[in-house]
Amino acid sequence: MSARSFIARLCQNESVNFVISNRIPRRLATRLVGWFSTIEQPLVRDISIGLWRSFSDLDLGDAKKMHFSSLRDCFTRELKDGARPINQNPKVLISPCDGIVGGCGHIINGDLLQIKGSSYPLDELLGDSSVARSYHDGCYVTLRLTAGMYHRFHAPHDCCIERITHIWGDTWNVNPAALVRIERLFCRNERVVIRARIASDDQLITLVPIAAILVAGIRLRFIDLILDPRQSTHIPTNSTFRKGEEIGWFEHGSTMLVLAPPGARLCETVRTGRTLRMGQPLLWLE
Repeated sequence: MSARSFIARLCQNESVNFVISNRIPRRLATRLVGWFSTIEQPLVRDISIGLWRSFSDLDLGDAKKMHFSSLRDCFTRELKDGARPINQNPKVLISPCDGIVGGCGHIINGDLLQIKGSSYPLDELLGDSSVARSYHDGCYVTLRLTAGMYHRFHAPHDCCIERITHIWGDTWNVNPAALVRIERLFCRNERVVIRARIASDDQLITLVPIAAILVAGIRLRFIDLILDPRQSTHIPTNSTFRKGEEIGWFEHGSTMLVLAPPGARLCETVRTGRTLRMGQPLLWLE
């Protein structure tokens, strides 16, 4: 085995990754990587992207462009038209992003599964007990984005976003090794609660993009606001989206939680460990 292959395997080992990434000042590391990723000096850019490609599953085959101004420009790349076909069945919520299915299923007694043997309360995640109650006996899917994946997220249905809540928090790693070790991890990390209504029948659906270490920010296309102040922010809005239309992006990989109302159920192809692409069926609506 070459030294490069050994280092790559070591970096991809989740337990090693957990020890390294969570034994350093997480916020400082995140800010530094956020700054570094914007450097547009060609040599820095090319070496950074080259190293990233060496130690991750990065595939740029479906990217809209192949030349990037910076590492962040590559992280937040757009896709070629038609690269993600959108399931148009009106009874289906599509996956809003590329991701690996983690916890999923029905919301029982207000709790969601973080990882096998570990749960967390929905009201703590959302910071709103009344909204959490509307999802009792509903359904959820957690999607984990790896570093090499496409990092933009899209509307899971024709909908109107009625409220944005930004919740300040930590930046723990969100890989499986961390989910086993850190209780209620998603409730600790910085996140955005995106509350929306389905256009056709007014059912409530919610997306929760969750930040993590090295995620320099969560950006929303439809509001001129950087969601990273050291405080929670509540923003009423009235922004409409077509199914599959872009809502925002992570400035690295992280986690997306999708909440659907009572009566919803998982699509047949959704199961723990499966990799989904944006636009594929995720949840059946009642």
